[in-house]
Amino acid sequence: MTKSKKLIAPSILSADFAALGEEVRAVDKAGADWIHVDVMDGHFVPNITIGPVIVEAVKKHTKLPLDVHLMIESPDDYLEDFVKAGAKIVTVHQEVSKHLHRTVSKIRDLGAKAGVSINPSTSTELLIDILPHVDLILVMTVNPGFGGQKFIESCLDKIQKLSLWRQERGLDFLIEADGGITEATAAAVSKAGCDVFVAGSAIFKADNYETAIEKIRSKL
Repeated sequence: MTKSKKLIAPSILSADFAALGEEVRAVDKAGADWIHVDVMDGHFVPNITIGPVIVEAVKKHTKLPLDVHLMIESPDDYLEDFVKAGAKIVTVHQEVSKHLHRTVSKIRDLGAKAGVSINPSTSTELLIDILPHVDLILVMTVNPGFGGQKFIESCLDKIQKLSLWRQERGLDFLIEADGGITEATAAAVSKAGCDVFVAGSAIFKADNYETAIEKIRSKL
């Protein structure tokens, strides 16, 4: 997945689900680059959100890539369902994938881009062997499960390390950050080497989505 401009991916976790289609159309029009979809199962993380049916519904309201982040214990069981529903990028967690290379390969075989995510307490060293095989690495910059959490500063080191490895090894995966991304934190995250910025509350809780997106973009 070749790097280009810095990308902003509003997370619908913070959207008004009673008007989800309208919310997705609004951030699309406001200048979003991707739509980020957080899928939680109540086991891997302490929250339950959505499944493939909602992804399929969201797809009808935008032509932007759907960036589906599977925070679930058995991702392999649902990969095909999410890709068929419209996921362009599917990200699984290193912490729950027993055969990570096989899972990443399956995502690509299904026709989607493959991502791998790590939690704040997970070492980046565990990703070294998978880096040549992925399109994206997602660094959780809060503990996953809920929106509106405070950014964990130490996660910047993870992003910097991944950016250095990417350069040293001639790889082209994207680096994505998810959690606590706001106008105040975006500059440091961008400087560390991040390419894709997931923002939920900072956009969907703002009075004007376009202004909120531009404020973040101005710091990248």
